[in-house]
Amino acid sequence: MTQAPTPTADTVRRLVRSLLKESAGGASGPDVRPVAEGGEHFTWWVGTRHVLRLARDREDAARRRRELRLRDLVRPHLPVTVPTSVAHGEWAPGLTYTLDTAIPGGTAEEHDVSAVGEADLAGLLTGLREVPVRQAETLGVPRTPPRSLEALRRMAVPAAGRLAADDEFDPARLLQLTPPGAAQLAAQPGTAVLTHHDLKGEHLVVSADGRVRGVLDWTGTVVGDPAEDIAGLAVAVGSGAAVRAATLAGYGARPCLRGLWLARCDTVIRLTDGLEGRDDRPLPLLRTQLRRAWEAILLERVTELREDTEDDEEL
Repeated sequence: MTQAPTPTADTVRRLVRSLLKESAGGASGPDVRPVAEGGEHFTWWVGTRHVLRLARDREDAARRRRELRLRDLVRPHLPVTVPTSVAHGEWAPGLTYTLDTAIPGGTAEEHDVSAVGEADLAGLLTGLREVPVRQAETLGVPRTPPRSLEALRRMAVPAAGRLAADDEFDPARLLQLTPPGAAQLAAQPGTAVLTHHDLKGEHLVVSADGRVRGVLDWTGTVVGDPAEDIAGLAVAVGSGAAVRAATLAGYGARPCLRGLWLARCDTVIRLTDGLEGRDDRPLPLLRTQLRRAWEAILLERVTELREDTEDDEEL
């Protein structure tokens, strides 16, 4: 696998100067600075109006080429903004770049989502369900099988014990999810939809008034379990907001609770990995995500789940 060299500010400035000839920022070149959030991609702010994203390797480059086509497919279905590319090409042999128009606003880590913002998230989930699955797969979007919640629960149990030893978490809370409960919340056939699959806080553009203005980074999009996006929202904006948005989008109790428990088990495992050096995300962020996912919600009092009937593609 071709590994890219780490781009410097001069490398980025030379590339951007060739792309934005009319406003290159004078003799010194445009103002460029690395985006601090996230560590997966080489991402740079270019002035206040653009974002430059550089592929790290050929696999990443392939995902970014697919993303350009995918964003055009999903854009008409969504009520929130999807980034638009003003230029794209290769910044090194076989390694792509995209220069996107920046979406004004902060992130879900900086601004709380309001009630109207939850409606924006509901529109996002609704729109994703409306995207034709076959068209997405024609673009190369992979189909991913649903995760086993029971297998995830078994991984989370010892992780919760590790957190308890450091007074980070009460492992008794995880006992709410029993093996029969995990089986009841297994993904149902016929429910696969297009999922963003990485709806973390830094990928949600949120304005100061709490509206969700855009969704970033579509490189990880798959056809699969819609509960994964509900889980992502639980980690990004809290379980209450995530479940309310999913309910507004027409999802029933089963996928909502499944998403909730995916998020809860994931955050227990991730914080344990962080404490033991296997996850390089900041510990304060991992603790915040744990707290969000473990918010108590009224839906947990539901004792009998109805069978949800969906006409989508099978998982």
